This record gives sequence, C-alpha cells and structure tokens, in this order.
Amino acid sequence: MNPIDGYHLVRPEDHAWKVANPMKIPYADLLEHTKSEILGARLWRLPPRSANTLHRHVKAEEFYFVLEGVGRMRVGDETLTVPKYGGVLVGPALMRQVFNDTDADVLWLITGAPEQEFGPGEKFDLRLFWPTNPRQLPPELAGVTWPPKPGT
Repeated sequence: MNPIDGYHLVRPEDHAWKVANPMKIPYADLLEHTKSEILGARLWRLPPRSANTLHRHVKAEEFYFVLEGVGRMRVGDETLTVPKYGGVLVGPALMRQVFNDTDADVLWLITGAPEQEFGPGEKFDLRLFWPTNPRQLPPELAGVTWPPKPGT
C-alpha cells in the first residue's frame, strides 16, 4: 500500500450516488477518484426500515459516524444506538451491520483502513467477509422485507 502524493480535494459533484448490492442501500464513494490504497470513505443513506449487510473484514478497521438521524447497528452480539455526531470504531474480526428501524433516513459516514485487504498473491474469499447470510436482518426489523422486491 502506497500513500498518495500531495492532496486531493473531493467536491460534492465529484461523486455520484449508487445503489449497493445485495441490500440496495444508496451510497457515495467519497475517495474513488483519489486512488487511495490506504483509506476508504463512503456515505451510506439508510432508508426507513432497512439494513446493510451483516459482515466483517479481514484487515480493515472501520469507523461509523452518524451525520443525520439516529444510527442503529449490531456489533457482535450487541445492538448499539448511535446519536447524531456519534461514532463507533469496529475492529476487523467483529461482525457488524448498520440498520434503520426508524421512520426517517439515517446518513452514515463510514471510513476504513486499509482500503485493500488483500495483497499481491493473496486469495480473495467472500466467505471471510460474509461467513453467514449477509442479508440476515437484525431482530429489530422482524417482519420487514429488505431489500424490497423489484417493482415494489
């Protein structure tokens, strides 16, 4: 992993909102045009009654920071409530999932390092990130269907 030379100004018009698979959550990759190999940073906008994937990492630490709304997340066996402008740092091995069991959008800034978790010659294995069903919803969303079925 090599650090960047100099700096990169990231303007709002430099990033586009996309929809992530498999959970259909809108996100914007803030550093995709910077060629950073060390740091990742994304905005994730969770609609009401939604969840992102239940996952972990191989090497990356992630910092979850709430910009709008009240954040909810599972970390290991715990459920956390994260207030606006509050955050949680999570080590690589812990399972984690951000979710929204409220009636308003929640905007998260999620940063992580290192961005690249596999070096040259290391095999990428999705089971390292998703050892269980990544679409598994937290108990707080019991009875909710997420992601929405096409056409709904």
